[in-house]
Amino acid sequence: MAENAQSQSKSGGGCFAKLIVLFLLVCAGGLAAAAFFIAQPQDLDDLGGNSPSSRAPAARDLKVVLRNALDRNFQVTLTEAEINQWLGRTLSTRQGGALAGQVSLDRVWVRLLDGHAEVILERHIMGRPFTVSMFVTIEQIQSAKGVITEIQLHGGPYHPNLPQPPRGGRFGQLVVPQGFLLLIKPAFDKLAPVFKDELHLAFEEMARIRIEKNRLVLDPTEPESGMLGLPKTF
Repeated sequence: MAENAQSQSKSGGGCFAKLIVLFLLVCAGGLAAAAFFIAQPQDLDDLGGNSPSSRAPAARDLKVVLRNALDRNFQVTLTEAEINQWLGRTLSTRQGGALAGQVSLDRVWVRLLDGHAEVILERHIMGRPFTVSMFVTIEQIQSAKGVITEIQLHGGPYHPNLPQPPRGGRFGQLVVPQGFLLLIKPAFDKLAPVFKDELHLAFEEMARIRIEKNRLVLDPTEPESGMLGLPKTF
């Protein structure tokens, strides 16, 4: 009886040890796969304004377009290509700090999707291409004081049945949860002062904002008074 008990104890311990080893191997494989996809820059060929035929300078100055839309109270639509052309023409990108000699910031891109946008930083690190991105959604709520606009740093859930955690952005080709944005948010925060006037006109002055596939629709007209009692998200 004693030998049987000892044998069962050794067998149970051996199975537990094998499960631990298997778990560690799966974790190591997952980390290796994640590192591989992070090192691979995402494909930017689908972006509006990134094809050779659409790289001509945009004709419109977006700050003037937004100001005119507000002054004349009419809706304006900005295409993905137009925004990216304007970014390429107006934004002088550079990398500062101790890694300035090894890391370059080449371009800032915007991808417009149904309901959310993706802001992308294209870099070269030690000569290799690398991308990081942040998903952004616009939430607008009708209140007694008017429309309140909030910019949320996420791109919705990974799956309709899995609302948490939301998708935050991409490191290379890997989609990461919202919490990982803490690692890259300072780089994006530095962009805001550069476009302070445009961001104010587009996201603080406009009454209604819609992000659609390949276009951003901005409307300065207030929602109808009959709709004031309803919570609203545009």
